[in-house]
Amino acid sequence: MKAGIVGASGYTGAELLRLLTGHPDLEVAVVTAHSHAGEAVGAHTPSLAAAYPGLVYEEQQPDRFDGLDLVFCALPHGESQRIVPSLRGRVGVVVDLAADFRLRDPGLYPEWYGEPHAAPELLAETAYGLPELFREQLAGASLIAAAGCYPTAAGLALAPLVRAGIVEPDGIIVDAASGVSGAGRGLKESLHFGTVDEDFVAYGLLRHRHTPEMQQILGAELLFTPHLAPMVRGILATCYSRPRADGATAGRPTTAAVQQLLHDAYDDETFVVVTDAPPSTKATSGSNTAHVTARVDDRTGWVITLCALDNLVKGASGQAIQCANAALGLPESTGLPTAGLYP
Repeated sequence: MKAGIVGASGYTGAELLRLLTGHPDLEVAVVTAHSHAGEAVGAHTPSLAAAYPGLVYEEQQPDRFDGLDLVFCALPHGESQRIVPSLRGRVGVVVDLAADFRLRDPGLYPEWYGEPHAAPELLAETAYGLPELFREQLAGASLIAAAGCYPTAAGLALAPLVRAGIVEPDGIIVDAASGVSGAGRGLKESLHFGTVDEDFVAYGLLRHRHTPEMQQILGAELLFTPHLAPMVRGILATCYSRPRADGATAGRPTTAAVQQLLHDAYDDETFVVVTDAPPSTKATSGSNTAHVTARVDDRTGWVITLCALDNLVKGASGQAIQCANAALGLPESTGLPTAGLYP
């Protein structure tokens, strides 16, 4: 099957190209990158030179994708919603890696993203791309919004507990740290080596735009605080919730009971590992696998769940391919690595 990538020169576009080299059923046919049109992919991203010796970035023209089985949109937020409508009907499946089609309520876009949605009629038609939690939406879908990196980590850590009714659906706290690749490939002073190295900083206080996506996943209210860590890849989310007084367990849940909930949810999932040890971002680097664990603090009563993942793979490009596989009728794991890079 033939695939295309819109916005292939960014980090998520390059990661899609890397991962697709190992996909037995998908061949990259067209890649676009407006600012690099005419440049060889291998010249711009040398790590891809051997895999794509003749591939060149093209100008973004919707008719270049005519007849393709699959198109990934790896664009900054706000751009996909203006391009995706022109791809509908031209290609089989569109998978958007931005936040443009993730929220069901169009009224949330002006509030959290600063402008009205350009194609609100498509929101109800869009499948949400987090297979472990919303797999039923993906089979046969023609438009998919791959879940964000922070929402994926928080969703995998918390959803089994919220769905089981053992924690309160409000007052949840999500503290998460991400590597600098989560901010994209563009030049920004805040991402210079001299700024990021030996620093650890919170940002987006109280109003980070991934908050409504997390709340949509969980059907719960939460406070989210992201942090920028001096590393290239990885997300570690530490999530705090309170046991429900009328929850499914009598009295306060135990660590063993909460861990068992995670095992019940994920032991049959290829890309989620339930660990006894605290999860590590390095253990997930380069893989499409998330690691989760849980604890109950007997002293304070708080339930703590943690999730580590690679923000560019399970948090973006790998997840997009996993969703595309499901939509195309392929095994979800096709072409995706479960093993991380170490050291």
